[in-house]
Amino acid sequence: METQKKNTGLWWLGFFVSTAALLAAIYLHWEYLTMIIPFVCTSFVKAMDII
Repeated sequence: METQKKNTGLWWLGFFVSTAALLAAIYLHWEYLTMIIPFVCTSFVKAMDII
């Protein structure tokens, strides 16, 4: 059985961008900051190749 190398660079980029957006939303007291959390979590899990 062969293993395939998965390209996770785009997911890492999405993780860092969404984390920066989350930190900015916390700092700016944005009331919809909880809408960013699923993007942070999903992109981290995909970047780590867990799912």
